[in-house]
Amino acid sequence: MRIEVDDPDDPRIAVFQGLRDHVLRRRRELPGGDMAGVFVAEGDIVVERALRAGYRLTAVLIDGKRTRPLPDVVDPEIPVYAAGPEVLQRITGYHLHRGCLACFARRPLPSIDEALIGSTTVAVMEAINNPTNLGVILRCAVGLGIDSFYLDPTCCDPLYRRCGRVSMGEAFATPYARLERLPDGLAPLRDAGFEVVALTPDPSAAPIDELRYGPDDRVALLLGAEGPGLTADTLAAADRRVRIPMAGLVDSINVGSAAAVAFYAVGQARASSGRPA
Repeated sequence: MRIEVDDPDDPRIAVFQGLRDHVLRRRRELPGGDMAGVFVAEGDIVVERALRAGYRLTAVLIDGKRTRPLPDVVDPEIPVYAAGPEVLQRITGYHLHRGCLACFARRPLPSIDEALIGSTTVAVMEAINNPTNLGVILRCAVGLGIDSFYLDPTCCDPLYRRCGRVSMGEAFATPYARLERLPDGLAPLRDAGFEVVALTPDPSAAPIDELRYGPDDRVALLLGAEGPGLTADTLAAADRRVRIPMAGLVDSINVGSAAAVAFYAVGQARASSGRPA
C-alpha cells in the first residue's frame, strides 16, 4: 500500500526519524528508549531475510522515484511510504541507494537455555560495541557453522541497522541471547557442558590449529573488543586460551577477521578428530 509523503515531520514516518544520529538512535531502540520494541532494517536483501526469519514488518520507507518492486515476501497491505529526496535527506542524511528502509517489531529474546538447544559451537562476545565489527562477526558465524551467539551487556545491538546491513541479515535466523556481564555470565555455558575457549594474541596461548574436537563436543569461542580484547578476568575464567599465529611484526588482526579464522579452525578441529594421526 503505497503512500506519498512530503513532510519529514509526518507522524506516520516518525519511526524512521533520527537515523542521522547513530549513537542516539541506538539508545532510543534500547529497552526504556522511546523506540524500544522496534528496529530498522536497510536494503531489500536484509528486509527479505528479516521477514523470512519471522520478524513482523510494520512499515517501509522508499525513495519516491523507486520503480522496482519490493521483495515478494512483503505483504501488500503493509504501508509503504514514498518520500522525495528532501524528506529522505532530512531523515537519513543520505539517499536510499540501498533500496528501502523497513521497520520491524522485535521479538522477546529467548532464554540462554532455549538458545543453546541443538548448539555444539557457539560464539560469545564481550564488549563488541562497534556495529560494523559485530555485523562482520555474525555473517562469518552463519557462514562458518556457528549454531548460536551470546552477547554480554556491553555489546551493541545485533539488530541495529548498521549491524544488520553489514551482516546482510544473515544472522536474523540464528538464535541469540544476552548474558550477564562476563566472566560470571559464562556459568550457563559451563553448566551446559561447553568448553570455553578464549581468543587472544598473547604469545603464551596455544596455536589455534592445535584444537581437536569430536562431533558432539560443545565449544564456546570467546571474542573480545577490537583493541583491548577480552578483559583479564574473562581470560582467566576461560578453560583454554588460543591464538592465531601471526607472521612478521603483526601482532593481531581485526576481530571480525579473527572470528572468521577461529570459526573455521573449530570446524577443522572437528573434522580432524576423525582422521588417522
